[in-house]
This record gives sequence, C-alpha cells and structure tokens, in this order.
Amino acid sequence: MPATPASPSPADSPASHRGRRKITALAAAFTLATAGLGVWAGNSFGAQPAAAATAVPTPDHVVVVVFENHAYDQVMGSSSAPYINSLASGGASLTASYAETHPSQPNYYALFSGDTQGVTDDSCVTPGFSNAPNLASEVTAAGKSWASYNESLPSEGSTTCKSGNYAQKHNPWFGFSNVSTNSAHTFGAFPSDFTKLPTVSFVVPNLCSDMHDCSVSTGDTWLKNNLKSYADWAKTHNSLLLVTFDEDNRLSGNRIATVLYGQSVQAGSTSATTYNHYDVLRTLEDMYGTSHAGHAADAKDIDGIWAG
Repeated sequence: MPATPASPSPADSPASHRGRRKITALAAAFTLATAGLGVWAGNSFGAQPAAAATAVPTPDHVVVVVFENHAYDQVMGSSSAPYINSLASGGASLTASYAETHPSQPNYYALFSGDTQGVTDDSCVTPGFSNAPNLASEVTAAGKSWASYNESLPSEGSTTCKSGNYAQKHNPWFGFSNVSTNSAHTFGAFPSDFTKLPTVSFVVPNLCSDMHDCSVSTGDTWLKNNLKSYADWAKTHNSLLLVTFDEDNRLSGNRIATVLYGQSVQAGSTSATTYNHYDVLRTLEDMYGTSHAGHAADAKDIDGIWAG
C-alpha cells in the first residue's frame, strides 16, 4: 500500500503559523509601547530622569564667611538681610542646608575638618591639640594656598582665648598643629587686591558682626560693607563667595542659610537637596582635588547650582 501522507503536526498547521505571527506582532507592539512610555516619562508624563551631576568648578579663589546662630527663615526672605538675599538672587541658595549640632564650636570643627574632634562645647581649646587632616592642611598639601581672616583678632597668629569681641571658639584652625598660626590674620589684612587672596580662605566676623551678639541687620550690613567689592569682583574673575551659618537658633531643626555667589554659580538657582557642613567641606575639597577629611569622605558635592 502506498504510504499515507503524515498529517501536519499542530506546530506546522496554518493556524499555528497565524498564532505565531500574532504573538510576534503583539510583542513588537508591546516593545514600541514601552519605548514610547519611556519617552513620555522624560517629557512630563512621568518622573523626569535624574540629571547627571555637574562637576564642581575650580575657582581661582574661594572666600567662606561664617555667621552665627540664626535659622534659615530669620535670614532668607527677611527684610533684615537685604544684601544676603541679593546674593541669593544673583547666585544660589541651598534651601535645605543644616548644621551638625549645638553649640557653636563643634560646628566650626565639622565644617573645617569633617569631624567635631571631640569638641562638645564652646570652651577654649588647647592650641594645636589635634593633628587630624583638615581643609587647610589638605589645600596646602595640594600645592594651593590657605589663610583665615579673623575680625578683632588681637594680633597676627594670636591664639588667645578671648579678647573684646573676638572669640577663639569661632576659629577652628587654632586647634590643629598642622595649620600654621602664621596663616591666621586679622581682618585688616584682607587684601584689597583680590588677586593676592589665597586659593581658599575663611572670614570670621567678630561676635557683633557675625549676628551672635548683634542683629541680623548688623551682620548683613557688615557683609555688604566689607565683602561686596570682593563678591562683585568674583562674578567676573572665576572666584566664589560662600556665606553660611554655624547653627540655627535651636528652634528650627538646625536649618541654616547657605548662599553661593560668583562666576561659576548659576544666577537665581536653588537646591532643595539636603546638605550639611560635611557636604560643604567635601565640595571645597573636590574643587581642588584634595583628600577628604573625616566625614567628608562619605559626604556629597553640592550640585544643581553651577553654571555649566
């Protein structure tokens, strides 16, 4: 008998081929749909993709000014601080900036060295009690220059505890044996030729000018009278002014004002990212490619405010 042709298997049947074509078409449609959703997500129909972090700039000069004991809302948006708010309008404001602790002195050590160095109060320290890494030692090791300018400091390099409106507790550099006391100047030594400024410097107003014993208005006026010319110059000379506070008034969760102004800062920008003193230190370190002191090693750079 002639062999009976084999019946087509279900896998080879026309219906099966049609089914596979339908499945393939559905898969392609699903792929296109999900790709479209990805496009929509980046165009206001869903969450925006995270923007890539902008590398921190490398200013020729950075001047950091530290004020005292006022909460964010006592300064930002306040009619008592028109100059600081003008800097924010022409520069950047960090709206979720926080200090580390209370009282004042440990915050200065945190900002300067990434650690409170065991300091828990405002008592005068023994000069040179620590040899831990800090911003000054790191900047110097990187071949850059450092100095502090301290209003009402009795004399150049003086390690005195207190004198009139001057207080050592706001000058953490005196606590480190690896920071030369010769780098601690009176505020009168702040150069009028800003090209002669060191790479990184701190300016510490005295107990009245820093708003500790006097008003927000007093401190704001002091800043305008003494550093507006530098701020204006920084805007066109690749330099930066950073204004911050040691702590709040103990009533606002330690939220403080931090404002940045200069050529590398996008005018009118803000960042709602939570930052603290360790993040500010980390940012200053990364501007000059130094190592990271203390908790700055685990901190993050300030981002979202730089002018491209």
